[in-house]
Amino acid sequence: MKWLRRKPTIITAMGLTAVMIVAISLWNVSSARTFQFFGDLVHRVETDEKLVALTFDDGPDPAGTQQVLDVLAADQVPATFFLMGRDLEEHPDLGRQIAQAGHEIGNHTYSHRRMIGVLPSTVAKEVEDTDAQIRRTGYSGDIHFRPPNGKKLFALPHYLEEHNRTTIMWDVEPDSANNPSAQEIAQRTLEETRPGSIILLHPMYAGRDQTRQALEPVIIGLKERGYRFVTVSALLNSR
Repeated sequence: MKWLRRKPTIITAMGLTAVMIVAISLWNVSSARTFQFFGDLVHRVETDEKLVALTFDDGPDPAGTQQVLDVLAADQVPATFFLMGRDLEEHPDLGRQIAQAGHEIGNHTYSHRRMIGVLPSTVAKEVEDTDAQIRRTGYSGDIHFRPPNGKKLFALPHYLEEHNRTTIMWDVEPDSANNPSAQEIAQRTLEETRPGSIILLHPMYAGRDQTRQALEPVIIGLKERGYRFVTVSALLNSR
């Protein structure tokens, strides 16, 4: 009899536990670098060639753009910049400089909001408004997409699949946790990079000086190990 009286409470607790398990599972899926529910996702490319794609998120911003472009130009390295529509609209001259230097430009949404739990119309506006800003730079190549913070669940992957867009993730991210030094960023990059890797760095904003300082050692170190830098599109085409 006591069990029967407690039955509604037990059922409620079990229901809440099930909801929590589902929520945690979906949160983990939304952050996964190697899986999404719809469309094409790439976090690295399987290849025997020592090819690597150097990618940058956020910006463009006056604090970091010119220094990054100068290092890339000096070392003759092509890169892929996943830029935000909001920053491109605020700094159109920097976007044009990136395009004129011959680098690839990808879409990192307009406002950098997490793209989970959002309406399809919100996804479309975030992506398409940023595409428009990218085209204003003069860039005419393919526009790949990288979700802010790597977050994606249903609406975003579905939109990208419908528009034949590839979600670009990464397998090397040395500067996102614990405020690492330039030396730590470079060391971790060199240790973790392998043929077909996609490296993610965040060098654009004022607080990212250590990432900017690490860029030259990363490039030199990988070249010394026999790696050749290519854009994301070129890496995808090597598959």
